[in-house]
Amino acid sequence: MLASFGLLLGGRAPQAQEARYLRIATGSAAGTYYPVGETIARLLSHPPGLPPCDAGAPCGVPGLVATAETSQGSVENVQAVATRAVETALAQADVVALAHAGKLFPDQPPLDNLRVIANLYRESMHLVARRDAGITSVKDLAGKRVSLDRAGSGTRGDALMILKAYGVATKRLTEVELGPSQSADALISGEIDAFFFLGGVPAAGVADIAPARQIVLIPINGPARERLLAEGRFFMAGFIPSGAYPTVMATETVDVGAQWICAAEASEALIHDITRTLFAPENAATLAAGHPRAATISLDGATAGIAVPLHPGAARFYQEKGISLPVTGPI
Repeated sequence: MLASFGLLLGGRAPQAQEARYLRIATGSAAGTYYPVGETIARLLSHPPGLPPCDAGAPCGVPGLVATAETSQGSVENVQAVATRAVETALAQADVVALAHAGKLFPDQPPLDNLRVIANLYRESMHLVARRDAGITSVKDLAGKRVSLDRAGSGTRGDALMILKAYGVATKRLTEVELGPSQSADALISGEIDAFFFLGGVPAAGVADIAPARQIVLIPINGPARERLLAEGRFFMAGFIPSGAYPTVMATETVDVGAQWICAAEASEALIHDITRTLFAPENAATLAAGHPRAATISLDGATAGIAVPLHPGAARFYQEKGISLPVTGPI
């Protein structure tokens, strides 16, 4: 029988060689969350029966079996963590904060037991268009068939904010609700003209369709971006560099943070252990080998852009490292 939940939520301490289980809800297999989650899961895992790690050698958490699971993304993930349907998850910083404050689901109480383990890396908004669609700016989306991602997704919420900043009403375009993989397929087949996707660079779903020279990235910049940065607490000026995707030019955009979250009820000892393991210097090479975004995970940005409380286990680790804790409050 899996012992994951009783152990994670502070049950009896595991006996020698008793397995502990930890799930990481991620996102679509076409996005960035899933490969990053897989990388973290591999790093954390050190199942019972394996020999103890040598000092200074790469190593996971003794007795821990961690796995990454696909999901519908940030919105589903915050709900799953808050209801303790899954132990940990990756989610957009804005979605986490809005859900915690009760502003993401107006008909539901705040998910105020959400806690952050770490800010992992920046995610960039990709506005991907067919090269022959005649789209060179966000304003050109008027009259086009555009996927804003699935209803209730974090990407869709940010896409709506971007459209509003550019003065493009959704009624002026043909809105389509497709996930990242389906959007990429629909774009190449000619069923849609453009789609929004928020993810770390490079994202598999974009990289897979870039080599055919059929796509362009549309910039999010200028006065409209300045309005987003001024009004949206979570947006940061971003830049997708040349070479990130074959045949695609460098593009200005907006970024938000990708955060690793858990419930307040999670075991302080276990959260401390997984945070310490994530940032152990000897494990940096494992992160770097797993995914380009995972390679950017570091203590330097671990507490950046956090608007909800840290989990006590993670906070204790950062204090041990002399890192200032973020000041959180109502949004």
